[in-house]
Amino acid sequence: MAMMRNGYTAYQNNKILTASPADLTLLLYEGAIKFCNIAIVACEKKEIEKAHIHIRKCDAIIEEFQLTLNRKYEVAKDFDRVYTYIRQRLLEANLKKDPEILEEVLTHLRTMRDTWKELMKLTANGTKVA
Repeated sequence: MAMMRNGYTAYQNNKILTASPADLTLLLYEGAIKFCNIAIVACEKKEIEKAHIHIRKCDAIIEEFQLTLNRKYEVAKDFDRVYTYIRQRLLEANLKKDPEILEEVLTHLRTMRDTWKELMKLTANGTKVA
């Protein structure tokens, strides 16, 4: 079992090290969604510390997105507002350990991830974006 786990870890590390910036962004969205899902279950089970840890992990990813916005583009302002809103909702969810707030955040994260996937497809097909 340990060997399988080590192989999986090596695969995941290689996947990250060889990923393009677009793929890394997608992986980060997937990570935020995963952490949000874990936090929802933890809140429902009243596992306060586990919920807190995973809400913070989700927030750290959103914070990184926010900090790395390329502010020379007008659309960055819109993303900044969305990320600020999501982070406020995560803070509120963490204070209240409220799975309903996390479900709302999850909806936003999935929408953003799906939009990112579509953008990746368009650019991979040679379609000019912007």
